[in-house]
Amino acid sequence: MAYQALDAYLERLNGSIGNAGAAHSSSKVWLDEQGRAIGRFFNTSLTSAFQPVRSFGDGSVIANEAFARSYSEIDDGLHLWKLLDQAASDDESVELDRLCRMLHAINYYRQAGAFAPGQAPELHLSVHARLLAAVNNNHGVAYRRILSALELPHERIVLQLPVVTPNQRWLLNYVLDNYRRNGFRLGVSANSPLEALGLLDKVRPDLIKVDARELADPDSVALLLLRAGEQGVRVFFKRVESREVFDKLEQYGSALAQPIYAQGYLWDTPAAALPGAAAAGSQAAA
Repeated sequence: MAYQALDAYLERLNGSIGNAGAAHSSSKVWLDEQGRAIGRFFNTSLTSAFQPVRSFGDGSVIANEAFARSYSEIDDGLHLWKLLDQAASDDESVELDRLCRMLHAINYYRQAGAFAPGQAPELHLSVHARLLAAVNNNHGVAYRRILSALELPHERIVLQLPVVTPNQRWLLNYVLDNYRRNGFRLGVSANSPLEALGLLDKVRPDLIKVDARELADPDSVALLLLRAGEQGVRVFFKRVESREVFDKLEQYGSALAQPIYAQGYLWDTPAAALPGAAAAGSQAAA
């Protein structure tokens, strides 16, 4: 599936190809020799890495979560999860967030075009906690405009909101409502299954991501999976990094006959290449 406006934009970028050491403005975007979109925020060159979310059972990739990485010609770069924390002002944090999400959309869809229509996995994009209060107008409208300008579909994009404290729930609902009005699908994060249960009743997201390292209470896990299934809310478990956690999740899925979705270093490390895109492109060419 071709994305013509994106292809035209990439062609313009390719015509003025730069390198990671060149002098670029903080909002400049360019391509490297592998076709990766790169942006600069102050003195840091940024690009994207993707970690699959897999379905238990067949291990199929149903989504990819995007992460900002420092740019490197020889590897997938370094994790920059603290960069937004260090942004000096709210305006700079908003600028950085929008730059990252633009890079992620470009780097995702330039590869997702290899999939048949409707077959590309979802793209999950995290919204930093600082952005919840920093944006002083309609959340999601600026990103929707970027996607519209590049003629990219937003239906397969899930915006993942961060863990919040109980007294921030009103802000979470306000932001969720804004994103929904701009047509985005939405996820929320929880530190534990018990916390996720509280969000399930008060927020009603499209999906909930739960830290898989906090599965000590089997009753909470079971109740979360059952109630989420009744409401049509998918539960994703992140940070699956050991066989012990994997076995626990597999047991829950089997006992409750509920689908289990998970991501973590047990299966995949974040990488610039979108899993399955090369194979899908080869099949399409054949």
